Amino acid sequence: DWLASRASARDAGGDPVRAWWSDGRVGMIGVSYNGTLPNAVASTGVRGLRTIVPVSAISSWYGYYRAGGSIVAPGGFQGEDTDVLARYVLTRDDHEECRRVTQRLERRQDRITGDYSPFWAGRNYRRDADQVRASVLVQHGLQDWNVKTSQFSRWYAALRAADVPHKLWLHSQGHGDWPLSQQNRRWQRTLVRWFDRWLYGVHNGIMKEPRATVAHGRGASERYVRYDDWPHFRAQPVALTPTAGGGRLGGLEASAAVRGSSVTETLVDDARFTAQDLLDTDRSPHRLLYRSPILTEQVVLSGTPTAQLRLSFSERAGNVSVGLADMHGGMARLLTEGWTDPQNRRSVRETTPVHRGHPYRLDVALQPIEHVLDAGHRLGLVVLSSDHDFTLRPPPGTRLTLHLEGSTVQVPVVGGQQWWADAVT
Repeated sequence: DWLASRASARDAGGDPVRAWWSDGRVGMIGVSYNGTLPNAVASTGVRGLRTIVPVSAISSWYGYYRAGGSIVAPGGFQGEDTDVLARYVLTRDDHEECRRVTQRLERRQDRITGDYSPFWAGRNYRRDADQVRASVLVQHGLQDWNVKTSQFSRWYAALRAADVPHKLWLHSQGHGDWPLSQQNRRWQRTLVRWFDRWLYGVHNGIMKEPRATVAHGRGASERYVRYDDWPHFRAQPVALTPTAGGGRLGGLEASAAVRGSSVTETLVDDARFTAQDLLDTDRSPHRLLYRSPILTEQVVLSGTPTAQLRLSFSERAGNVSVGLADMHGGMARLLTEGWTDPQNRRSVRETTPVHRGHPYRLDVALQPIEHVLDAGHRLGLVVLSSDHDFTLRPPPGTRLTLHLEGSTVQVPVVGGQQWWADAVT
């Protein structure tokens, strides 16, 4: 408002200050927390904000600190929550002025149930995507385990549904503004042309180009492809079913090829381990692992995987973690992971008791991915309870029993069922 001359301001001496140098056409750009601020401001629909560039930015604080009712930490910051972040960003010399605010955050964030509540709804910018007047250029890392990929994916989908002018750049690295290698100049050109279009009114054709620029591969093999939009328009969910043997290494087959089975397999919770730790073991009582046949052709995954698992529990509560991996040559690399609380199986807004030994269907949304599975590789599915890096860490010993009949994972394959079928024959 000040930059658009709709609000007044004063300096430290009390004298009025006018933004004489501003023409009222405002853009915002930032990384992480500073990239979240543009999302928040744009969601208010404020006039004069012409464009934003959120980089590794949050679009819903619930999704940053929770997942499916489960309390899930941002990667690298186990135990953090809204109150911790509020204290971290506090800049006042007199901290006592903000003590009531941080205490209120601590009470209302609810680290007991993990339920979605009005507290979290008020911190969900996606709800107001239809209020956004600014164009949006999103940049995010496909290996960002801090601000996870669902943050860009769901925001981007909400903007598209609201007919907000949008564009996307996905790089292959982790958290932050990473296109600093051979792709740096290309990203910088895109950024400058974007600001030229939306702040200076230069019709340079950027909105006629494919909307999504997406990294395939990593390191020396990294290359960028362009899609009309993201995810790829030909990506379709392919249902895969785990088959017996997950204590060591079970199968993962197209559901249509697997007959119903009453087999159950059990794991024991131990929060000392991460999903990657358990992928790296030949055998473990703390995870179940399944893998697809060897691929004879390249398969591109583009979108959000989901798992539908039939699980029973030895206790009245338990964490559930599910991951997908790229497996090759005795190695496995975790691609994506998702988490849920079985007490929120009906709704993230409601905690419902779990009865020992009773099987429940649980729906788990994994983090969105864009990944190329090369020929000669396999797709792996890992099921565990607690993950040392992300979930709460309860005492070990809770037993989770997976009922293979009724358990599947839906994988977004470019080309869908037919492409997958051709690639595994």
